[in-house]
Amino acid sequence: MNNLLIIILPVILSFVIAYLFTKKILKYSVKNEIAKEINLAIKEGAKAFINKEQRVIIIFALFVFLILFFFVNKLTALSFILGAIFSTLAGYIGMQIATSANVRVAESLEKSYKEGLNLAFLAGSVMGLMVVSLSILGISLLYYFFKDPQIIYGFGFGASAIALFARVGGGIYTKAADVGADLVGKVESDIPEDDPRNAAVIADNVGDNVGDVNGMGADLFESYAEAIIAAMVLGTTLIGFSFNAVLLPLFLGSLGLISSLIGIFWIYFSKNTNPQKTFNQGTYLSTILMIAFILLADYLLFHSSFKISFAFILGIIAGVVIGFISEYYTSSSYTPTKKLAESSQTGAATNIINGLSLGMKSTFFPVVVVALAVLGSYYFLGTYGIALAGVGMLSTLAISLAIDCYGPVADNAAGIAQMANLGEEVRKKAEELDSVGNTTAAMGKGFAIGSAGLTALVLLVSYQQISQLNILNLAEPKVFVGILIGALLPFLFSALTMEAVGKSASKVVEEVRRQFREITGLKEGKGKAEYGKCVEIVTEGALKEMVLPSLIAIIAPILVAFIFGKESLGGLLIGSIASGFILALMMANSGGAWDNAKKYIEEGHFGGKKSEPHKAAVIGDTVGDPFKDTAGPSLNILIKLISVVAILIAPFL
Repeated sequence: MNNLLIIILPVILSFVIAYLFTKKILKYSVKNEIAKEINLAIKEGAKAFINKEQRVIIIFALFVFLILFFFVNKLTALSFILGAIFSTLAGYIGMQIATSANVRVAESLEKSYKEGLNLAFLAGSVMGLMVVSLSILGISLLYYFFKDPQIIYGFGFGASAIALFARVGGGIYTKAADVGADLVGKVESDIPEDDPRNAAVIADNVGDNVGDVNGMGADLFESYAEAIIAAMVLGTTLIGFSFNAVLLPLFLGSLGLISSLIGIFWIYFSKNTNPQKTFNQGTYLSTILMIAFILLADYLLFHSSFKISFAFILGIIAGVVIGFISEYYTSSSYTPTKKLAESSQTGAATNIINGLSLGMKSTFFPVVVVALAVLGSYYFLGTYGIALAGVGMLSTLAISLAIDCYGPVADNAAGIAQMANLGEEVRKKAEELDSVGNTTAAMGKGFAIGSAGLTALVLLVSYQQISQLNILNLAEPKVFVGILIGALLPFLFSALTMEAVGKSASKVVEEVRRQFREITGLKEGKGKAEYGKCVEIVTEGALKEMVLPSLIAIIAPILVAFIFGKESLGGLLIGSIASGFILALMMANSGGAWDNAKKYIEEGHFGGKKSEPHKAAVIGDTVGDPFKDTAGPSLNILIKLISVVAILIAPFL
């Protein structure tokens, strides 16, 4: 109990600080009536979609709960529900704060660039602190009452299932709206982004919140929880060490919260007005502090000859390196994205070809880094060391997610500034904040995917232990078949989600075109667009299309297990991890580079806005949208959810 109390204290502190940040955001008074009206439309649209999405999720969750309760384990079923509730709560709180902060950021930029930056960052910080704190709290409560980490797998299952629905549904919504708005607005009609004449702009801004905030919050909640749970379960097998190997991952999570809080306050009080530099400084400070904390704890408490520290630090270093690699390949400050923008001068085809090539090349070094982290951490503490490396990679998630979530808030602020006619200067400031947000989002996706690879490997080991599969012979036909099916699943999943975006985006394009044709004076700014029509289209499309891809992760491992056997299921896990990990990296980096290449041209390079290279870059960006915000980030959930399902059914094989 004393150990758990020590773990919970930073969580309580984080809740208090998140509450104070929320009060500070809401204290800012918005005076522009047009901005208020636009914000209300965004907030109501986001709330309406989430409410409808949650009805689908509730039906699914109740169905799974009943199966777990009557056929698997009653406590596991309760753990599943708690994970589902906490995952939903983490994303929903973040979205509510984001939809309240966006208009305040837009209006505050009229007064001060730094004030707008701080408000957007505070909104992101609330999300970061809530995601990590709720994860630690939920897992701690379950361990306190049940004392069995195996039961806690249900918590991870609940978090993963909800996260997949939220990511896929929100991703389809946001990218269908975004693609539709860009293709008709920028390419066909030569009107600016977020122009109020474009009927899809409200749906686009709503999408930022339901996909990039709510979906992302549930996604990273799941990533963090799964990493800790996997390490706790493996900790039960460790003997001969002078520390509690089960509680250690939770303790390290609490240390990460403290480190992140210090970094968050550093960013907030920094005098530097360059967001990227400030964010990097805060991140590096949190990382250095985390390393210092684990070394000190290892020396004073664990006496492990620094084996714990070295395994954990390898994960931290791997996360930082992957983040830097993602920044290099996606930021317009570096050569790859600049060259991608340059390729737009010869048309959309060359832009797309080079964007795909960039994404493929960008996978090399992250894969090498993760491989080295796996080998190094295994050398120090075996499979438990790999699990600790996974926890280490996400140890400063609170500040990383704060920076990541800042992006959609800044993006919304830019949209509101445009629609409310707050002036070119405000719009320019908001776009600068948004551009940095694209890079930070790519970095966040990079280390989340890296962590997913490590965690999925640990889950594979847990499956082997539970199913009593000591050796998986890759030459065995059943295992090989499983590998092939597993490698196929991420491609099938991505195809379905991208197809869903394409279907809904096509309908949005037709609707926006119709309104330009039929609404008198709309193109000239004298008529008013019917925003609700596009909101209805993307809502219906997302809810309809999110179900099948999400079910694949649950149905596929069950079918393979009971048709081909536990050996094939083991092969399926190997195949899905290998292909899903690499495909997710490729998609995230290609998408981020396409987006920032477009913004680089919009800054005035290669002809600037409304030029032919700009139109080509916009088309490239529309291809990248479902890459980076729908299929790509959903894959790290997919590979872990498949593994958790395999673990839950293993005793029946």
